[in-house]
Amino acid sequence: MKEGMSDRKSLIMGIFIVVFSVFINLNGAEFVKRGQVGFRFLENPVSAEAIGRGCLGLVSIYNGNSVFWNPAGISWMKSLYDFSANYNSWIADISYTSLVASVSLRKWGVVAFDVLGMDYGEFYGTRRANNERGFEDTGVFSPEAYCIGFTYSQKVSNRFSYGVRVKYAYQDLGTAYIGLQGTDVDDSLLVIGKKSYSHGEPAVDVGAVYDFNAYGFRFGAVMRNFSREVRYERQRFPLPFSVSFSVVFNPGLFFSQGEFAESLCFGFETIHPRDFGEKVKFGLEYHYRGVLILRTGYMYNYDERGLTFGFGVRKGFGDVNLRVDYAYQDFGVFGGVSAMSFGIGF
Repeated sequence: MKEGMSDRKSLIMGIFIVVFSVFINLNGAEFVKRGQVGFRFLENPVSAEAIGRGCLGLVSIYNGNSVFWNPAGISWMKSLYDFSANYNSWIADISYTSLVASVSLRKWGVVAFDVLGMDYGEFYGTRRANNERGFEDTGVFSPEAYCIGFTYSQKVSNRFSYGVRVKYAYQDLGTAYIGLQGTDVDDSLLVIGKKSYSHGEPAVDVGAVYDFNAYGFRFGAVMRNFSREVRYERQRFPLPFSVSFSVVFNPGLFFSQGEFAESLCFGFETIHPRDFGEKVKFGLEYHYRGVLILRTGYMYNYDERGLTFGFGVRKGFGDVNLRVDYAYQDFGVFGGVSAMSFGIGF
């Protein structure tokens, strides 16, 4: 009887916190001035597991990939060691790869090291010139961008965990030709020089996860990409700072108990970015006999993104657990993009 009352109190408290957090998140936009941000590659979703269910990852990933969504999540991983590899085929022939290695320190928490690298392909450079074409070739160049991070997370009870991710993001946009003297290509006094546009900047993610131990309700919150402002020329801009809240639960547990009721999971997430209006994501996931996982989701208030689909396979070999995930995401006029993830825990 006491256990049932405790579950109901946890559920009521959970709903109150979620509603209050979403209310603050939505209405806070009225008081925050929107602005531009840079290093947009830090917003790219990582992990086919999360992408397949509408890019929900704040409280639903129990492996090393959680560092890319909510650093508090890695303390819920069930293995002592976990390794994850991800590949994303993005729009405009862009792709990116990421790796994560996580180690459990048992009661002292969990640490993780991660790296993400972008592949933008090759571009042909030109500059203005006083000739028939009006320009001249400057050769082929490839922009670069990567991020390396270190995460620490601790599960302070069977319900609550916190996490901090410290990262260093680097971006090289290439070299540009600028006029050091003169006003135009026809100016006899024109002097042209080169300037490199590259910059590296540290940033911090801070997150928390709370499990209400009732009906599968889990709540998560994260602040991502807290950093100083960066400047290439005149205007200063920060990294893509955002605040997000998420809740997931098992709807089947409202009607029955057992493995089948726990197999279906639904969740949603609200995101308040610095440079855009409020975004909302919904996701649904179904586990079949602990081996096959089917996923779908929808992303609301995005310029192009919408429906997502995916599946995952889990297989254990003694103390070794393997996982493979695939996701497809509709990207409007750009067509579809896909993601693959592989992981091993032991």
